[in-house]
Amino acid sequence: MHWILAALVTGSAVFCALVIVAARRYLAGSPPSPRATPPLSVLKPLAGADEGLEDNLRSFFEQTYRGEFELLFAVREESDPAAAVARALIGRYPAVPARLLIVGEPPYANAKVWSLERMTAEARYPLLAMSDSDIRVTPSFLATVAAEFAADPALGVSTCPYRAVPGAGFWSTLEAVMMNTEFLSGILVARMLEGMKFAVGPTVVARKDAIERIGGWARLKDYLAEDFMLGQLAADNGIGVGLSRYVIEHRIGSQPFAANARHRLRWCRSTRRSRPAGYLGQIFTNPLPLALLLWIAQPSWWPLSAAAMAVRAWAAVEVAGRVLRDPLCAGRWWLVPLADAASFLFWLGGFFGNTIAWRGRTYFLHSDGRFERIA
Repeated sequence: MHWILAALVTGSAVFCALVIVAARRYLAGSPPSPRATPPLSVLKPLAGADEGLEDNLRSFFEQTYRGEFELLFAVREESDPAAAVARALIGRYPAVPARLLIVGEPPYANAKVWSLERMTAEARYPLLAMSDSDIRVTPSFLATVAAEFAADPALGVSTCPYRAVPGAGFWSTLEAVMMNTEFLSGILVARMLEGMKFAVGPTVVARKDAIERIGGWARLKDYLAEDFMLGQLAADNGIGVGLSRYVIEHRIGSQPFAANARHRLRWCRSTRRSRPAGYLGQIFTNPLPLALLLWIAQPSWWPLSAAAMAVRAWAAVEVAGRVLRDPLCAGRWWLVPLADAASFLFWLGGFFGNTIAWRGRTYFLHSDGRFERIA
C-alpha cells in the first residue's frame, strides 16, 4: 500500500509542478489592445434573489465600453424576485439598452439553456457574453473580452477564469479557498498540454454562429454541464476555444454546511458524468491528503511527503496569488490544508450516487452527462 501511496504522491507533485509552469505560460501572453469595439449582447439568466444580486447586476450596467452593447435578462415568471431587481436597475440606468424577458416554464431539463436560447433569439449582436447571476465584474470587462475576439477571428468560445468571493460563512469560505487554489489548476494544465477543448465557469463568451454550428442551444438542453459541452462540441467542430485573460468575481455567498455539501456533491457528480477520465485524474490535483496518508503508512519517507506539500503550496501561490490575484487566500493561507482535505472527501463522495438536487428539484444523472427531472 505504501508503494501505491508513494506513486500517487509523486504523481500529485508532478501535477503541481505542471501547474506552476502552466500558470506562468498563461501570464506570459500579452492581452490584446482594448481599442477594438465589436458590438455585443450580455445574456443574464436569473432565478431568485441571490445574495448580492443587485450589486452583481449593477456591475454590468456600469461598463465603460465604447462600443455598442445591450443587456438581456431572463426569468421564468414575473413573480420571480430577481425580476423586480432587474426592472429597478433598468429604470435606474436608462442610457444602457436593457430588456427583461419572461420565458415561462422551461421545456428543457436544463432551465438555464432554455433562458439562453430565448435571449439569443432576441439578441441584436453576433457576440454573446453569457454570465450567471452571481458574477460581478469591473467596468473593463466588456472591453477586455471584446478585444480578445476582435484580435482572433478563429476564436468562437472563450471561458473567463474566476476568483471566488465567499460570504460570511465558514463553509463557503473553505469552498472559495479550494476554488481559488485548485479548480483553475486543471484548466491551466489542460490548456498547456492539449489546448482548450472545453469551456467551464459561470461566464462564457461565444459568437452566435459558433453556437449555430454545434446545433444550437437545443443540442445542450439535456446536459447539466452545458458550459463544458459547449466548449467540447465547439472544439470537435473545429471552432477555436480559448481561456480569457479577464478574471471575473464569482460571489458564492454564505451557506450552512448541509447546503454547501449538497452543492459541492452536485458539482462533483456532474463533473464525474461530464468527463469521467478527468474526474478520476483529480486525485492528483492536491497531494496533501495523500502525503499525510503516506507519512502515516511509512514515516521514514517523510521527505517525499514534505516535498509534495511544498510544491502544492508553490502551485497555490502561482494560481491564487499571481493568476487570480486573490486576497482571500493571501490572508487565510492556513485554510488551504483544510480546503484540500475537504476537497478530497467530496471528490470521493462524487463517485457515489446518480441524483442531484438543483433549485428545489431532483434530477437523475445519466452516464453520458445528460440529466432528467425526477417527478
